[in-house]
Amino acid sequence: MLCEKIEGRLDEIEVSGKTIEYVDIEWHEAFKKIHRKKTDAGREIGIRLGDSILTRGLYEGDVLYKDDDLIIAVHTPACEIIKITIDPNHAFMVAKTCYEIGNRHAPLFYGEDAYSFITPYNEPMLQMLQKLHGVTVKKEIETLNFDKRISATVHHHQH
Repeated sequence: MLCEKIEGRLDEIEVSGKTIEYVDIEWHEAFKKIHRKKTDAGREIGIRLGDSILTRGLYEGDVLYKDDDLIIAVHTPACEIIKITIDPNHAFMVAKTCYEIGNRHAPLFYGEDAYSFITPYNEPMLQMLQKLHGVTVKKEIETLNFDKRISATVHHHQH
């Protein structure tokens, strides 16, 4: 089965009486145009999307296929993240923190307030952030919310 467009979102379409299968799309795969995957029911699918996916990405609940009986939707599994909290008394460190994360071309997401951010975990990033004055970091497991992304795109450079 080949899926070539996003048919909508699970919360926008009628799903009663239909089988819903989910395909896992990891956060780092969300901005790729071509995938070969299996749904949670074992169905093999190919995903071939247009260039717009490079900036939009695939979101939790995106519908890749639908007919009278079946819906195939995206599931974004939880991953290791770094939860960053900046002491309000050190508000100037917001710019420094965001700069350092951006300088490493890592995706950045808004946290719960103006002093908190989230980035996918890697050990060098965690160690670097731990050295910043007024910045507290915790490694956790969480699903990234692409609606809260700050980075324009979440993909790697290709040269």
